[in-house]
Parts: sequence; C-alpha cells; structure tokens
Amino acid sequence: MTQVSPGRVTLRLYDSRRGGVFPIEGTGSGPLGVYACGITPYAATHVGHAFTYLAVDVLIRALRVTGRAVRYVQNLTDVDDDMLRHAREEGEGWQELADRNAERFMADMTALNWSPPDVYPAASAHVRQVVAMVATLLRRGEAYRAGGHVYAAFGADPTFGDLGRVPVDERLAIAGDRGNDPDLPGKRHPLDPVLWQPSAPDEPSWPSPWGPGRPGWHIECSAMSMAYLGPKIAIHAGGADLAFPHHDAERMQSEAATGQRPFVGHWMHTGMVEYTGTKMSKSLGNLVFVGDLLAQWPADVVRLALVSHHYRSTLAWSDALLIDAAARASRWSVAAAQAEKVGDVAPAVAAGSECFWAAMADDLDTPAAAVALDDLAALTPAPGASSTLRELATRVVGLRLAGAP
Repeated sequence: MTQVSPGRVTLRLYDSRRGGVFPIEGTGSGPLGVYACGITPYAATHVGHAFTYLAVDVLIRALRVTGRAVRYVQNLTDVDDDMLRHAREEGEGWQELADRNAERFMADMTALNWSPPDVYPAASAHVRQVVAMVATLLRRGEAYRAGGHVYAAFGADPTFGDLGRVPVDERLAIAGDRGNDPDLPGKRHPLDPVLWQPSAPDEPSWPSPWGPGRPGWHIECSAMSMAYLGPKIAIHAGGADLAFPHHDAERMQSEAATGQRPFVGHWMHTGMVEYTGTKMSKSLGNLVFVGDLLAQWPADVVRLALVSHHYRSTLAWSDALLIDAAARASRWSVAAAQAEKVGDVAPAVAAGSECFWAAMADDLDTPAAAVALDDLAALTPAPGASSTLRELATRVVGLRLAGAP
C-alpha cells in the first residue's frame, strides 16, 4: 500500500515578518486562508510568474495531501499605474489588454498543471470594498485627504519597511523604483501610500466620497484578501520584490482598518528569477515566456525545472535547468510505470517517503524532496516504490508523468 503521508506531517514555513521557520497554523476553525499577489496582466506569462505560483501550488498540494483544508485566493491587478501605462503605450484599451493577458496566463498555468485558485478576484470588480476600507481608515485617523487624493498616514512610521527589512535611509529610493511617487500633491510624507487618486482622462474612474477616481495599488490587495479570507490570513505569498513597499503597506493598512494583529501568519516571499545574470524585467527585454518554453519542452519538464529549485532562493534561469529536468522527469516516468513486486511496502520505500515529507515539512525544501524521489525511482520494482513515487510526484509535486498509469 502506498505511503503518501507517514503519520501526521506538520509543514513548517519561513515567515518574512518573524525571520524564521515556524509551523503553519490556522486563524480559526475554517480552512487555512492563503492569498497570493497575482499578476498585473500587461504582458504574457513569464517564468518569474510561474516560479512564484507553482511554489504556492506545491505548498497547497502538500497541505491538502496532509489533511489541511485550504481556501486559496489569487488576485488580478487589472487597475494599476503600470497596467494603465502599458495600455496607453500599446494603444489598447486597459480592459482589453488585461483580459487578453489574463486569459493567456490561465492557459499557460493550466498547461503547467497548476491548480487554479478557489477565488480569482479582479481589482476592477472590488472598488466598492476599497472605498469602504479607505473610509474606515479615514474614520480611524489612519489616513488623510488632500484634494482628490487619499493617503495612508504611516510613511513616517519607523516600522514601515520592517517586513521587507529595508534600512530607513534606503526606503524612499526602493519605494520609488517600485511605484511610489513622493511628489504627489498634498502628501505629508513622501512614503505615504496612495489609497485613492483622481483618474486621468483616459483611465477608468469610479465614484467615491472624495471624488471620482481609482484605487491605489496596495489597498486593492487588502480589500480583496479581506473580502474572501477575513481580517487575518494564514499565508500571504508573492515575489520578494513585493515585500516593500507593497506588502508592508498591506500589513499596516489592514491592521489599522481592523485592529487585528498580525494580519498574516506567514509571509511567503519567493526569490527573484534572473536570466543572463540580470533580474528578468520587461524593460530590459530579457523575459522568458512560458508559452515559448511550452512550444519546445513538455509541461512536466518546465514545471520540474521551476519547482525543484527552492522557492526562497534566486533562480538563475538557463537551458541547463530544462535539460536536467527532462532527464529527471524521464527517469521518474519510467520508474512510476514499472510493475511492483508483490508484498508489503519495502522498508527502504517507507524511508524514502519519510525523507520526502521531512524535506517538504522543512520550509518546502523541494530540492531535497526531488532527491528523495530520485531515490524512490532507483528502488523500483521494490514493493511500493513505483506507486509511492507516482503519488508523491503527481499529487504533491504536480507532474503528470506521461506514460505512468
């Protein structure tokens, strides 16, 4: 009999706020609430996107296989300065551009055997919730109005930047590289986040008590996560470059609006993806798109190249990763398809399964878990080896293993 989970496995995950690895705990009697900052859909899916969302996918698969109920929310940031700027540059309506790339994202991730979120909210459909949260922050004295703008009043707070572990003297420069405009009219402090702003003539606009306009970026995620997961969530995921100012702002404004702390149990930040020694970005023209990879490689190979790298480490993308993943996926597929010898699960197979789960429980150590699966593949056709390998590789790692039963 396949030993998918030896006993009760307690998964432990690094939390950026506390700076250590801790057991994953719920925030109540219901499912674990998991929220991931989703794409801003102005371009096609690239491997940086896939690296983050496949890491979250593996975590959720592991949680569910070990008996934890999960409610997963991933948003779509379709109203955002970058989104609107790209639409303007490309001469396309912002909604049309967003819809087209969101559809491509879903198709690419589905091809990679990604389990879609339970809820996939778009910022444009949650402006009412944003307005309500901004009104609450104003009422509590945590925000202020300046003309048609509304700002959060914590830019000068010395703890704004703690989540991203950004030194005080570097915060303004880093925030400027990540969307903050220190010179917006009426700001009391150059780091005060925008909660509401007037729209330009060619931008979408909604009514509000402070005049027509649109939400700021950070408040959108606070409103959407709270709409579906409540005031406290177990895990909040996103790329490391979102820790400051985006997640720091989310943390502070959500806690200020509800009075409940901490807003998040585990802040899960994935490493950056580099190509030819430089962080991938559209401005540098060095993005590697998932659709292009899938035209050349099987989906299992692309997925394995990404998920066998530890989620918190910088990933230096290269064709060598795909070549290695192809060889590994082939070995696993062959082994998983083998007929097993009859008998109880071999002790070495049980030990291999335990090694796999020990790695997964230790901050989602997928490189070590992949080595454990290599060892299981080498044990075939021992009793239980191929079926254990197949179940762990498909149910947790998320491969399809073409050719395996």
